Amino acid sequence: MDIKAFADRVTDNLEKVIVGKRQTVEMIVVGLLCQGHVLIEDVPGVGKTVLARSLARSLDCSFRRLQFTPDMLPSDVTGVTIFDQAKMQFEFRPGPIMGQIVLADEINRATPKTQAALLEAMEERQVTVDGVTHPLPKPFMVLATQNPIEYEGTFPLPEAQLDRFLLRVRLGYPNPSDEIRILDEQQIQHPIETLQSVVNAEDILAAAQAVRHVHVSSALKKYIVDITRQTRETSDVYLGASPRGSIALFRSAQARAAMLGRDHVLPDDVQFMAVPVLGHRIIVSPSARLRDLGADRLVQEIVHGLPAPGGDFVAEPASGKTRS
Repeated sequence: MDIKAFADRVTDNLEKVIVGKRQTVEMIVVGLLCQGHVLIEDVPGVGKTVLARSLARSLDCSFRRLQFTPDMLPSDVTGVTIFDQAKMQFEFRPGPIMGQIVLADEINRATPKTQAALLEAMEERQVTVDGVTHPLPKPFMVLATQNPIEYEGTFPLPEAQLDRFLLRVRLGYPNPSDEIRILDEQQIQHPIETLQSVVNAEDILAAAQAVRHVHVSSALKKYIVDITRQTRETSDVYLGASPRGSIALFRSAQARAAMLGRDHVLPDDVQFMAVPVLGHRIIVSPSARLRDLGADRLVQEIVHGLPAPGGDFVAEPASGKTRS
């Protein structure tokens, strides 16, 4: 399967709505190719929810939206078992989590108990209600949004929740010319109203399977592990990235390489994906906070401080081993 053509088709379609943010849009496509979940974190009004809705419209998949509020219950997410008097038996009424593309809007406004309802779904692709396990449809992807500025009435996501997001991305403000273009395009109607789907569920699953066959050399695997281990060993970190972080960096580097038309990963792919993959998985120490050293900058310093491996990273067609 031509992953580059697949990614370009989805990216170009999203850019009909999301103006001037191609790098962020590409990150969303990386998450789609890895079958991972994405946390979109930014200030209000920059298009977080519109980006998630645009992805849902670009894919011929079922879409569900969860608007998180402090009074929401876990059963409002997973569903509930009720007794049907007509049939004289219990039956499961699925919640909005039983969709292929799920938008968890303002996820940090829900209580920790409700946030925890997503844990099993995001990791194991299933939900358990009253002792009965219900598998989720394929593909399954959670796009969560949160505002990092406003803390009134919010509940910060715990590390266990954050670690289940493959990527954390930010949109940022548009530049003046892009903002003028946004005004022009929304003068009559919002571009999302005319957005059409460009890929279906079968295409997504086939692309995700093909990405896993992108070659990663032994030297690059060690490089990935070295970056992740360094987040655990530096004195500026209170909690480092878990092995799930290494897997996420491995998978996302494969996806980026495939999106660029390559069948092998380069050090540039690992370096490019390091901050979006690892930045939200670590907690910096109090002393680092006093020096205004954030998690993203710390990951950048780790990547810059580690020498990138050299050599040929292309696999031999016959043996599957790297050429010397």
